[in-house]
Amino acid sequence: MATKFQKPTGAFVAASWAALLAGAVVYLIGLWNATMQLNEKGYYFTILMYGLFAAVSLQKTVRDKLEGTPVTAIYYGLCWISLLLSVALLAVGLFNATLANSEKGFYGMAFLLSLFGAVAVQKNVRDIASYKSDQPASDDIPDAG
Repeated sequence: MATKFQKPTGAFVAASWAALLAGAVVYLIGLWNATMQLNEKGYYFTILMYGLFAAVSLQKTVRDKLEGTPVTAIYYGLCWISLLLSVALLAVGLFNATLANSEKGFYGMAFLLSLFGAVAVQKNVRDIASYKSDQPASDDIPDAG
């Protein structure tokens, strides 16, 4: 039995995009303005990209399993490991960084907001696509007159 998903509201779609953009843009602006070496900036940038990819991949995999699409256990496990590893790498990097605690909190919260936004945007994109594929084509709708 196929599961039906409702189309997300415009407000939730907008809030999801706002969370993703706010988190990622603020994180990147913080990196741009940071007085750290370029290799450190590269480390934090790579963690952001890795975390975003891992979060979206995990969301898609969980959704595939929910909808009955076959997902291998190894890929499902790798998605979880990747997401947890990206968060752990950020935590270790921030713990060892010579940054003020307020800066560490700034990067941590912007990172987590980005991950949440990426998952929500991926969910919305998939829900909207599912909703559109369930709708009859305009040729299939009988005329009212």
